Amino acid sequence: MPYAYLVAQVTVTDEAAFEKYRLRVPEVTQGYGGEYLARGGRQLGLEGPEPAHNRTVIARFPSFERAVEWYNSEAYTELVKLRQAGSDGTLYIVEGVEE
Repeated sequence: MPYAYLVAQVTVTDEAAFEKYRLRVPEVTQGYGGEYLARGGRQLGLEGPEPAHNRTVIARFPSFERAVEWYNSEAYTELVKLRQAGSDGTLYIVEGVEE
């Protein structure tokens, strides 16, 4: 079964609100088998337009279904409000290749 990857690209608009989200989300993510591969580090556009947002996060989950469960979980739904209060952006889940 292939991994699934959450890709989030955000621009932080309220540091205090986003910090509340940033501190709480790892525990919820790990509870669904997720692990962070990138979490807001440096980024450099190589082709096309520059990245639209200043923060990119990539997390790997054991399966596409598990990533969807994480996103729809009661614990993460509470955190979505904090993320949206402190940032603008996009989130999506991408299924990886079969190994």
